[in-house]
Amino acid sequence: MKNNYLLALLSGFLLWLAWPPLNYTTPLLFIAFIPLLFALEEIMRGSYQKKGKKIFLTAGITCLFWNTASIYWVFNAVNEIMPTVIAALISLIPFGLGAMLMAIAFRLYYQLRKKYSYTIAAAGLISFWIAYELLHQSWDLSFPWMNLGNGFAGFHQLVQWYEYTGVYGGTIWVWLSNLILFQILYTYRLNNKRNKIAQKGIIMPLVWLAIIIIPSVLSITRYVGYEEHTNPAEVVVVQPNVEPYNKYTTMTVEDQINNLIRLSDSIAQPNTEFFIWPETAISELTNEETIHTSRVFIRLQDFLNRYKNGNILSGIESYLIYDSAKTSSARPLENGMYWDAFNAAVLLENTGKVQFYHKSKLVPGVEKMPFRESLSFMTPLFSAFGGATGAYGSQEEPSVFYAQSGIGAAPVICYESIWGDYVGEYIQKGAQFIAIVTNDGWWGNTSGKDQHVVYAKLRAIENRRWVARSANTGISAFINQRGDIVQHTNWWEPTALKQEINLNEELTFYTKHGDYLAYIGIGASFIFLVLILIKLRKTPSQT
Repeated sequence: MKNNYLLALLSGFLLWLAWPPLNYTTPLLFIAFIPLLFALEEIMRGSYQKKGKKIFLTAGITCLFWNTASIYWVFNAVNEIMPTVIAALISLIPFGLGAMLMAIAFRLYYQLRKKYSYTIAAAGLISFWIAYELLHQSWDLSFPWMNLGNGFAGFHQLVQWYEYTGVYGGTIWVWLSNLILFQILYTYRLNNKRNKIAQKGIIMPLVWLAIIIIPSVLSITRYVGYEEHTNPAEVVVVQPNVEPYNKYTTMTVEDQINNLIRLSDSIAQPNTEFFIWPETAISELTNEETIHTSRVFIRLQDFLNRYKNGNILSGIESYLIYDSAKTSSARPLENGMYWDAFNAAVLLENTGKVQFYHKSKLVPGVEKMPFRESLSFMTPLFSAFGGATGAYGSQEEPSVFYAQSGIGAAPVICYESIWGDYVGEYIQKGAQFIAIVTNDGWWGNTSGKDQHVVYAKLRAIENRRWVARSANTGISAFINQRGDIVQHTNWWEPTALKQEINLNEELTFYTKHGDYLAYIGIGASFIFLVLILIKLRKTPSQT
């Protein structure tokens, strides 16, 4: 088994090496699972006891190494506000949970492999993997950061066809390549002599090459030939560089607002239409119903009066008061009323009109308590993140901010930019560009911030929309409709960028249909589960 574990570790290393933020190692995804598949085949064909458990453990080694090496920055963030031991234990949830779900997919693949052909088992593995990815972006512990299709964010020229498939197309592409190449290599190994496979040996390698080359050529052709329709709008993104852990003690609200205004003014033009400020840039907890009387609102209106078509799209910490518990996140006040706090975005026009959007995809633990009733005892562990942490309210569906000029902007807050289908809903509702407001300073100068910005390239491709990204401490950027980062800031630098972007109103196939491949995959996984159950009932065997 030692060699099998080494092969599993090799697969984990290749997956990590192929993963963003590294750019041109991405093609390693096409072969990264091969060592693991050889290890699993060795277990299946060997004389081991409890093969199912060994399959699960071996696959788990690959997935745990890959996950931990790629998202190690989760520990950095938690360790900033918690003792190392507690931070390590909490970090095991994102490190280990995804790895466990991945390993379950391989365990089910083994069940199919015992009783059916390799082709059926391989199709089952792809389906089970897609089911895991869909589950992990849908439940209370959602964390779709490691969806296989995200791996192409570092080499986006290869996946321009995400405008048709979204990231699940990339997941399928990776698995088809690995499973077909494994079959070729293992068949050759079994036969051991080239002349025994000469007749069939040329067909499968050609199929494998076609699966790699044809989508790549089509994508690069689309990339080179793609032209944006000219429909300009002047946008400024601001990076204030406020230390996130101490923002409420190191700077007053007035100083933070003045800093944002100074940076905005430094590069703005009279025709600037949008000033994009980062997540919780307006840090004063603001009552949404009385915002017009707040000192911050009055100061910002004074700033906007200098720009004829000016709008501020900013992150804000806001709240609402109710006379009853209108939402599941509402909390009681001493006077019998209830209140909800929100990690929100706000659009302020120079006409005085105000629009709010409440972040929907809340970070488990940090912004909402998953399985609230069962795990409520853990809420105090996360309170150090500030604000109303662990108990934010939210809204069910995205909403579009419409400026006085009629331009529709998608206010995407931080973590929400990982959901392709959710961002697509903004576009369906009329958003002509994507505004991402985020505070990546929680993670420090780690690969987390770099992964987050390149993932935004995939949202640009899927919807063919410009992305204007404002990150508190970096990396802020403008991304065009092909997924190119046209401008970007440095990490930990107070600055601002301006860009004339092209608005777009056309809807891509993916925008219209969302993660349809995921639902096809989960439907197929149910069929394969039925096949497993049928065989288990007929011929109970060693697991």
